[in-house]
Amino acid sequence: MFRLPGRHILTVGTAVASVIAGSLLTAGTATPAHAAVPDTIPLTITNNSGRGEQVYVYNLGTQLSTGRQGWADANGTFHAWPAGGNPPAPAPDAAIPGPAPGRSATIRIPKFSGRVYFSYGQKLVFKLATGGLVQPAVQNPTDPNRNILFNWSEYTLNDSGLWLNSTQVDMFSAPYSVGVRRADGSTASTGRLKPGGYNGFFNALRGQSGGWAGLIQTRSDGTALRALSPLYGVETGALPASVMDDYVNRVWRKYSTSTLTVTPFANQPDVKYYGRVSGDVMNFTNGAGAVVTSFQKPDASSVFGCHRRLDAPNDQVRGPISRTLCAGFNRSTLLTNPNQPDSGSGGFYQDSVTNHYARAVHAQMADGKAYSFAFDDVGNHESLVHDGNPSQASLTLDSFD
Repeated sequence: MFRLPGRHILTVGTAVASVIAGSLLTAGTATPAHAAVPDTIPLTITNNSGRGEQVYVYNLGTQLSTGRQGWADANGTFHAWPAGGNPPAPAPDAAIPGPAPGRSATIRIPKFSGRVYFSYGQKLVFKLATGGLVQPAVQNPTDPNRNILFNWSEYTLNDSGLWLNSTQVDMFSAPYSVGVRRADGSTASTGRLKPGGYNGFFNALRGQSGGWAGLIQTRSDGTALRALSPLYGVETGALPASVMDDYVNRVWRKYSTSTLTVTPFANQPDVKYYGRVSGDVMNFTNGAGAVVTSFQKPDASSVFGCHRRLDAPNDQVRGPISRTLCAGFNRSTLLTNPNQPDSGSGGFYQDSVTNHYARAVHAQMADGKAYSFAFDDVGNHESLVHDGNPSQASLTLDSFD
């Protein structure tokens, strides 16, 4: 599944032929003028979780030089997946033992677009179908990984550098942060929760009316394993399908008599599109008054998934408009600001009808940055680090407080 640079991929839990990282595959295209990025770089994993279980680490993705899908071992050596089957066959064991509590371990990551999974206490179950690797899909009650505590980070390492993010697009679970050390020795990091942020997030969902607590999945011993994204909540019935209807209806009424102006490119302020509603359709025109694209009135799934009626192809018109609309709906800013996207986050999530999952995620982040829905990078509010000549990356397993 390909998308605009910066968009997190939505994993659908079916056979996936490739694993594309969340900011990422098309993020760097030109070879930089400085020293070439090496074939692998070190990734230091630090276990500050406070948990005693064995940690398992996996590095899965697409080898960018060949387009083959597979996994990398601790040395960064690529191993292609064997052919899959129908029904799906067990994948080779790609687990790398992770660091003990309070310790660090360093692996090497190759030029991949992929994911670094980590799990506590149990190895994850991966299978291979005829179409490729089957990702964990914990929204499915029969998924073998449903009762395992795990999470993942996403990255692309290519000739233009490293893009590494933390993500909550599919779920909020085991806390972690990511970082990069640049060639000059300076560092950048993101994804760390505030003190008490892990429990604070779950308490926020539990206290939110309207069914949002239904996103939380717990183990039989009472352990909160994760909260599903609202997209999966709607798809599984854990969250009412009507949860965004009131806001969408108000937006549609407003722009039937006024104009929504979208300026999708920060570096092209003169490129503007103008939206007006007619019936169930919002039509966008360019400066010459020609209709360039139209959107059917979206439902909650379209809003939370930034797909279906808000599909965003990797083009220069519909996709950029759609991603801006998607961000405005999730952040509930379309009624308060007719000029999108918003320049700051002060007005985000203020309506009583909003993406309360995304609101709670951002509220608990130390730097306010997160990938809580697919186009959370609109306006640069995503939890992403990048460097064109990285010397080292880091993934820190953080405390469950």
